[in-house]
Amino acid sequence: METAALVAPVTALEFLQDAFLLSGEGPVLTVYSLQPRPKTCASLSVLQHYRIHGIRPRIPSALRLQSSVIGSYEKKKDGLSSTTGPDFCDLAVFGGKAVRLVRLHDGEHLRLEILGPLMELQDWALDVRWLPEDKHSLLCVAVAHNSALLLDANTGNALVQRSCLEGCLLYSALLLVHESWADTVLIGGTVFNQLVVWKPGGGGESSDCDHKAPVERRLLGHSGVIFNISYLQEKGWLASASDDRSVRVWAVGALGGPEGECGDLNPACLRVLYGHQARVFSVRLSPGKVFSAGEDGACLVWDWARGGTVVRTLKGHRAGGVRALAISEGAGDEATRARWVATGGADGGVRLWRVDESEERKEKREDAVTEKLTDLKFTGQGMPKVVRIAGQEDKNTSWSQCKFVVCTDQGTVYKYNDGQWEMVWKGTPEFQSYCVMETITISVKDSTAKANLCAVGNLNGSIKVFAVSHPQSGILLTAGSGKIHSLIWQEGEQSVYLLASGAEGLVYRWCIEVKLNENFSLSPSVNSLPSFLLPPCAKRWLTASLRLHSTSEGLLWVCGDRRGSLLLFQEGGKSDQKRGADEEEAEKNGSIGDRTHEITEKTDRNEVQDLTLQPLSCLYGVHGKQGVTSVYEYQELLYSTGRDGCVRIFRVCQTPPEKLEESRKNKNETAAENRGRLQLEVLRVQRACKGMEWLERVLILRPEIPDEEEEEEVRDEPEIRGEVVKMEKKGEEARFVILGFHAVHFVVWDPVKQERLLAVPCGGGHRSWSLWPSHKGVWPGYGALVFIKQGSVLASQPPGEAPSWSGRAGGTGGWGLREGFHGRGIGCVCRLGRIKGIGNEIQTRTTEDGDKLKDEVREVEREVGQWEVVVTGGEDTSLTVLAVQPNSGSVRVLSVITDHISSVRTVTAVTRETQSQSLSALLVSAGGRAQMQCYRLVIGCDSQRLAPSCQVIQVASHRLDEQWEKRRNRHKAVKMDAETRYMSVAVVDEKTDCVLLALACSDGAVRLFSVSEGKHQINLLWETFYHQRCVLSVATCRLEDGKGNRYELLFSAATDGKIAVWDLTAASSSLTDTPPIPCLDIPAHQSGVNSLAVWAEKLEQQGGCLVTVASGGDDGQLTVSTIRVQYPEDGNTGGCSGLSQISLQTQPKNHLYLHVHSQSHVPLAHAAPLTALNLLKPGLMVSTSSDQRVCLWRVCSTGISHRGALYSHVADAAGLTVWEGQAMEEEDEKRKTWFESEQDIAICRQRGSQKGLKRMSKTGGRFSNDQETTDAGVEPVETTSETDDPISKMNYEKGEETASECRHQKETDGGEEAEKKREKTGWVLVCGQGLQLLQVTNTEMDEEMWTDDRRQREKKNVNHRLKVTLQGKST
Repeated sequence: METAALVAPVTALEFLQDAFLLSGEGPVLTVYSLQPRPKTCASLSVLQHYRIHGIRPRIPSALRLQSSVIGSYEKKKDGLSSTTGPDFCDLAVFGGKAVRLVRLHDGEHLRLEILGPLMELQDWALDVRWLPEDKHSLLCVAVAHNSALLLDANTGNALVQRSCLEGCLLYSALLLVHESWADTVLIGGTVFNQLVVWKPGGGGESSDCDHKAPVERRLLGHSGVIFNISYLQEKGWLASASDDRSVRVWAVGALGGPEGECGDLNPACLRVLYGHQARVFSVRLSPGKVFSAGEDGACLVWDWARGGTVVRTLKGHRAGGVRALAISEGAGDEATRARWVATGGADGGVRLWRVDESEERKEKREDAVTEKLTDLKFTGQGMPKVVRIAGQEDKNTSWSQCKFVVCTDQGTVYKYNDGQWEMVWKGTPEFQSYCVMETITISVKDSTAKANLCAVGNLNGSIKVFAVSHPQSGILLTAGSGKIHSLIWQEGEQSVYLLASGAEGLVYRWCIEVKLNENFSLSPSVNSLPSFLLPPCAKRWLTASLRLHSTSEGLLWVCGDRRGSLLLFQEGGKSDQKRGADEEEAEKNGSIGDRTHEITEKTDRNEVQDLTLQPLSCLYGVHGKQGVTSVYEYQELLYSTGRDGCVRIFRVCQTPPEKLEESRKNKNETAAENRGRLQLEVLRVQRACKGMEWLERVLILRPEIPDEEEEEEVRDEPEIRGEVVKMEKKGEEARFVILGFHAVHFVVWDPVKQERLLAVPCGGGHRSWSLWPSHKGVWPGYGALVFIKQGSVLASQPPGEAPSWSGRAGGTGGWGLREGFHGRGIGCVCRLGRIKGIGNEIQTRTTEDGDKLKDEVREVEREVGQWEVVVTGGEDTSLTVLAVQPNSGSVRVLSVITDHISSVRTVTAVTRETQSQSLSALLVSAGGRAQMQCYRLVIGCDSQRLAPSCQVIQVASHRLDEQWEKRRNRHKAVKMDAETRYMSVAVVDEKTDCVLLALACSDGAVRLFSVSEGKHQINLLWETFYHQRCVLSVATCRLEDGKGNRYELLFSAATDGKIAVWDLTAASSSLTDTPPIPCLDIPAHQSGVNSLAVWAEKLEQQGGCLVTVASGGDDGQLTVSTIRVQYPEDGNTGGCSGLSQISLQTQPKNHLYLHVHSQSHVPLAHAAPLTALNLLKPGLMVSTSSDQRVCLWRVCSTGISHRGALYSHVADAAGLTVWEGQAMEEEDEKRKTWFESEQDIAICRQRGSQKGLKRMSKTGGRFSNDQETTDAGVEPVETTSETDDPISKMNYEKGEETASECRHQKETDGGEEAEKKREKTGWVLVCGQGLQLLQVTNTEMDEEMWTDDRRQREKKNVNHRLKVTLQGKST
């Protein structure tokens, strides 16, 4: 086995000047280039099975490299600059008990090279520093038992080792090295919450190592252990981050230096900084600020000059916290210096911010938006009722240029500009006491100028429309004789539309243009349009409207009303269709038809008869009774919000023929809907956070690309026939944020990261407000709010000062170098299938056209690799749809679903592959709070983006407590426990109209559900409490006899270690509500059974079949039970083992006869509870455990044999999925070794440097990747059976790790390459605190082939390890 992809917590970050960022993820070292734009360049596995915790560049080489790098970017087209210094940098990478040297080469492409063997220490390395000597590679290493050693990296020998007199354990350490070992100073954070300062050098390198060094200084004050230490030599400050959620800054004076000084005798604590909500993991110091990051997922920037207050909060990671922090040195003087800030999260993501010293004050005001508000001091007559930002649709309008328009209860409109209120328009008395107002920006016809239009409506149906700059040239419109409930502006191609909701559900519409008249003043022109007629309801007026693009069937409008309904109107179709709809409606109920002819509109020019348009489709009350607040379109999908706390993603689609017939029979549907063949279909519902019920709108998240690179990216887009191809993901759901009210705050909420991006204490809903900026519906990462509160007009930002534009890479996520997911833990994983990536390629072919040669350019499709689509569920209550490309190790996040209210424990899918470029799957997820969700996932391949895309369609949801509320006579039954958890799910049967699912529940029940996708329902069929204990896992098996009869078996296992076998044949065929009784009970473990794997094998001669059940439990044991199954027509076999089972005589006729045939055990299959077990192919299993091993097992008639094991880089492994692939395919030679997109989560193999991160280790219990210690020794794995027949299988104990080679490099031996193409490949995906994809190179090898393969790879092994020994006596 070898690793194909890895996503793990980022535990180390280090800047190489301002040119590169180095990160450590598991054992993988990754280099990101920051110039000219941040991107991934190279990756390499360095520390084998250790996790990287620190990266230390060699300073002299780094300085020379920086000058070379800057020159290379400036002269990229002409090649590298002619710099005399070397174009490489040596790095010391350490973590766990290992240290290794790596060289970074700066050439045409960055390249990482391993310089020597892996040096293994006898203690944990906490810090490593280079001694500044050019001749020898000497390293100072601080280890966990408060010791330090001087390490010769060339030989791997410890020249000197010195211990402190206080020999306690350290949680953190910091080495300060000047020129030699003698002046080295070590600061250690002890387990006793103290900081100790001592000198390991003592009297020089020749000093007596037996003499332990005393503690020179001791710093007391923390109430928790110290996780990280930082020292600023310029100020003499020392900062410590602690478990007590605080950061302390100490004035220690000069530490280290030529004399090895230990600072002031009595160090003082200057500041105690409390601001984190959880433990603080990292701290860094700069001359003016303190940077800290912790478990709460935030990086806080503290301003030292302002008493240690937080001036910026950098958030961008999901749950799990920030595990690594790095600050660049920056360029320029201290007053204007700009620094990079990088954070690495437990979600596997790396994010980058730009922090400028000159913008501290602006950032302070921006982050204080939730605390301070600006009163605009309204001075007009009356009380302000409505406030709008004029011109906010214009993306070129900054906050300081915005004009606020306010309408009062006296019917007067005021404008705020340059700190002054100015009256714009004063209405007649009929506009007093009540008015509604809306504004919009429109382009003036035949001119490049733009105008701000304002519309004001009153109680009598009158609407005044005027330009804010020329109110005297306005026009008066009439919308019936009743109250104007709402006004809505909608942009068009060359004009704007005004919709006014009048009496009796009529929505009047006008098309308005603005042009310059003879006096060079703005004059609006109006064209009346047919009105909309809303369905009858109590609150019959419009609250949201959206004009869709023109279609072949006419112009479509999607509207939302105050009753919470979504409506679809069609305009511009056949006139007879509209008249026919009115006539047929009049036949049904003549009142509406008669009313249509009675309603007329009287304008300034003439009288016209209004033809009303009725909705083609209506989703009645879909947003509850409080109404729809907004409708928005983005990339052919529609997003609606309401006061029910939900965002609904829907689309306009064709009505299926069967539903069309039903609608004709339904009296509640109109004839217009029957003819339209168009309907609104809700795909998914997204809820906001708890307590956030009043939602206002959605904004699409801004792409995480620096502004200065946007133009370059456009230039890099492919051109076909001279036209730039726009890479839009049409029909794919976009990342968005939700705007709404949460308690007394106006909030911008990110549903994926579950965090606030903006919060303004406005007082709650029921007020007029306007947000800037809102052009194109995109959230740029910053904003300002103006609103009305208690008769005052307030703003979250002073109007004269614009919010800092550095917020684009600041307070709302920064730039994503790597996208993370599942910051807490992945508890389950499910594979959906494989799709082929298809890309467009431009081919030019020269043809003869008479006497001339003609170039023919055409676009053809080509395959660009295969993607494995998987779904993961985690403790952060989210589901993530991922696409993994095994050849390159690239991982892309396709979609994130956050509908669960508790952790996701199990997931399964029923997949239907439509074609090689797409697949469709019915996904079912379940977990805490007895909640189950069902989705339809449609995965396709975007030929332009060269990556898959995912559309999520919500099918149904179910909760047991809600099911209990619907029961009859529920007062006679015990109420369902709200804390019930679904532990496992399995598909029992796939029917044409429904899918049957069996679920294991923590309350001791096994429940059978039916999922009907057509009816959007999940129904509980029956439940049984046979186990009387928590049921941990379920599995199914389908059997078929010689006559074609099918039988369904269900296996359930609980915490008592027993496995129950159920015959669900009758239950699946008749869907009865009577639960069956188990037909067999198998004792398998001493404690809980966490996972089951089942497969069947036919017996040709004897009849019946053998069903093999493999189980893994909390006792670390692997058990394989073989069950003999006899079909009813074959009669009873009569043979039964002595194991506990239910009498066969209790079984009715036409049922299966089962008995245990044999049982085998591996008592210590893992050193910890076996958490996941899966079947790669019949007879070949894969298991994993929290001991971070992935083991391969062969099961045959004689017992269980251990084929090998691999050390996994995923901690707390909880989920496992496996599949068998096709024969190995030859990879593309032109595939690059660096990443083309920052959105990829990938591990790149450098050419000629890495073949895989890990190789299979043939071991039964321990690991050895050292070639020098590998021998031919073997160790038996004992398996016992119930018949006392011991089976011994010999397995090789030692393993190895191959040399780092590029996996896409061709084999030199053609015969060997042809042999590899015939091999069957297996894939293993392990998830826990991260994700790791493993490749089993040949699943059909027998034991002899496994041995030969081990020996062949052993000969090629040059990536060895070296034990560090001390020359002389050690303390």
